[in-house]
Amino acid sequence: MAASISGIGIGLGLSCSSNLSKSLHSSQSSGFRVKMTVSVEDKKKNYTLQKSEEAFNVAKNLMPGGVNSPVRAFKSVGGQPIVIDSVKGSHMWDIDGNEYIDYVGSWGPAIIGHADDEVLAALAETMKKGTSFGAPCLLENVLAEMVISAVPSIEMVRFVNSGTEACMGVLRLARAFTGREKIIKFEGCYHGHADPFLVKAGSGVATLGLPDSPGVPRAATFETLTAPYNDILAVENLFNSNKGELAAVILEPVVGNSGFIPPKPDFLEALQRLTKENGTLLIFDEVMTGFRLSYGGAQEYFGITPDLTTLGKIIGGGLPVGAYGGRREIMEMVAPAGPMYQAGTLSGNPLAMTAGIQTLKRLKEPGTYEYLDKITGQLVQGILDAGKKTGHEICGGYINGMFGFFFTEGPVYNFDDAKKSDTAKFARFYRGMLEEGVYLAPSQFEAGFTSLAHTQEDIQKTIAAAEKVLSKI
Repeated sequence: MAASISGIGIGLGLSCSSNLSKSLHSSQSSGFRVKMTVSVEDKKKNYTLQKSEEAFNVAKNLMPGGVNSPVRAFKSVGGQPIVIDSVKGSHMWDIDGNEYIDYVGSWGPAIIGHADDEVLAALAETMKKGTSFGAPCLLENVLAEMVISAVPSIEMVRFVNSGTEACMGVLRLARAFTGREKIIKFEGCYHGHADPFLVKAGSGVATLGLPDSPGVPRAATFETLTAPYNDILAVENLFNSNKGELAAVILEPVVGNSGFIPPKPDFLEALQRLTKENGTLLIFDEVMTGFRLSYGGAQEYFGITPDLTTLGKIIGGGLPVGAYGGRREIMEMVAPAGPMYQAGTLSGNPLAMTAGIQTLKRLKEPGTYEYLDKITGQLVQGILDAGKKTGHEICGGYINGMFGFFFTEGPVYNFDDAKKSDTAKFARFYRGMLEEGVYLAPSQFEAGFTSLAHTQEDIQKTIAAAEKVLSKI
């Protein structure tokens, strides 16, 4: 089922400010137009976060750090976190009335735009029948068939409620199927907050894992080995020193949790070869890249089919969801078909299934990924050109609806390279872009996302705002 690479080559997903090595397609997309009602200049003049500050101060007494996910607290960029009131299309509004062009998209799910009318209408109809059954429903079959037909590696799928839960389940499954316990993950790749994944490497040498968070016992990470992303020699060394012991290699095929970092040419192919030669399972964590880089995810885009895949975000259309799937012989280990236990009260609930079905229907329409490719390429090239024009070291890249840039000369091939970025400069840039009405991910080490709802007007206003802010920092 895996498709060969078309369009951009594997090695062309990353570029420096002087050149974005990616051709821009000329196809257009109809619809998905949301007009800004306040000019950038007016927004700048009236910009205030007084209500957000008041609400956040209350929140800090109610929830740890005032948030339910750490990055929302703006710790890495400073300044006042914004409290959102509503979203529509490619735009969002905070409780102070400020309007933003949004490049976070709820961290990826909003690929067809926020609060899409067709998705909302379908959800309204589904809610008339109930919000959760705790029993099988036909909508699970529909979404499962869509996922299986789209993703090359998936012959059977299990729905869960989050990406973290999907990665927890797939790791247990890999260990159950192989009868082995050790795994390899890559520095800077995030697979949720389960204990075995919260690991860092010591002194750049991939040895036994050390917990990366208080409360994680050493025993939980003892069998987790780490290597730098894009370093196939380091992976080969781990295989050689742990022969017959490795259950799985898990990775983001395109890193999104260290910023946007694509694989080097042949890196994914080499991983596939090593895992096959050693009886180890290759797991692609496509919670972020699934249905975003292409309809069949990164594995279709790069033409590399893993043994197992995790999904999330887009397949729930903005509602809580996750999934893991793979070859039938492996998935039949999962209870009740097999002995590997995993369960969930809200798994496969009708609302998430409905939103996912409607979203995937839209993504399958002709021209979808060509449009994402076009607007994202224009956006990234425009920001890189603005950085060069204003004298900043900046590099970046994109693949279809996913992008990122770093305040460093580059290139960036792994998390160590990403950490060379000028994070203080990014923080100033970030706060300046907020005042200009542009909402980016509040961390240098997070990827950005475009959607079918983003317009040429959105892109041009964002580029103009970037040049304005970059000229001042």
